[in-house]
Amino acid sequence: MPLPLENVDTDQIIPARFLKATTRDGFGDHLFADWRYDKLGKPKEDFVLNDPTYSGQVLVAGKNFGSGSSREHAAWSLGDYGFKVIISSFFADIFQNNALNNGILPIVISETFLQELFKCIDENPKTTVTVDLENQLVTNNATGKAQSFEINSYKKNCLLNGLDDIDFLLSNKDKIETYEKQRPYSY
Repeated sequence: MPLPLENVDTDQIIPARFLKATTRDGFGDHLFADWRYDKLGKPKEDFVLNDPTYSGQVLVAGKNFGSGSSREHAAWSLGDYGFKVIISSFFADIFQNNALNNGILPIVISETFLQELFKCIDENPKTTVTVDLENQLVTNNATGKAQSFEINSYKKNCLLNGLDDIDFLLSNKDKIETYEKQRPYSY
């Protein structure tokens, strides 16, 4: 799904008036609310999330996606909507970490590759990409061109195994207990 806008901040992703909830459920309904709905709450036909031409679990976004406040709700809303991957040429650091912590893969690609993706999607809205996390490669299936991307090895392991930070610690409980038993304490 293409969103060729630059400098999309977290207040645009999930407006502050929707931050009152304490659970992650339902945030997808408010994703890009001010762009997605008119003042009466009716969907705006010209916004990409309301256009049945587009679908998918990958959001291709313009440069500097997720800037602004550190609200984790932005990642919650993207994930609750169904996005698993966000591709851009630049992410705000806090947003990038929030996305990873919530099981969403933010992929940084070159501006040239990003513009090529937008062009292909514009020419054919059914354009797809293949994301190979194991090999850290994203491929534009319309052209066959691919680009590698970087990811922290710990977060890569967590995403590949469906773990959050707590799950990771629990999966290493035996190692932690062994270490604690062997660790010399000094006070």
